[in-house]
Amino acid sequence: MPKQFKGYLGLALIVLILDQITKHWIEAVFEMHQIKTIIPGFFNLTLAYNPGAAFSFLADAGGWQRHFFTGLALVVSVVIVFLLKKHEAERRYATSLALILGGAIGNAIDRMVFGHVIDFIQFHYQSWYYPSFNIADSAICIGAALMVIDSFKKDKQANHE
Repeated sequence: MPKQFKGYLGLALIVLILDQITKHWIEAVFEMHQIKTIIPGFFNLTLAYNPGAAFSFLADAGGWQRHFFTGLALVVSVVIVFLLKKHEAERRYATSLALILGGAIGNAIDRMVFGHVIDFIQFHYQSWYYPSFNIADSAICIGAALMVIDSFKKDKQANHE
């Protein structure tokens, strides 16, 4: 296994481990919906469960979404591993894939074990609250942003050639 590929799998594993450690910690320390203010008027920690997808999409769908999103995350994870192998020389793209992989597996584990995703990071301003999220969600978003940036960089390179 080439060194770069192992490194990207290692990054995905770091995301997965950080995600699971923080989720287990928050569950051990917090009661459901308990709020600990970290930065007044801006940032809290709070324990919340999300049975749906991003922003609680399909949270009230009756339970089928647990299996759907778990299966989807596992299929996407397999595809990402193949893409990582194929594009390991492309640092930004491979890094984005590794971040998404670690996050997808982290949330899939939650769905398989608990039937919901554990969220705990909460940003807000006055009466506006951004939906709670976790390390896995953060990694997926950062990975997606890197992927978009990478696509623009590739477009510029193709136009210059």
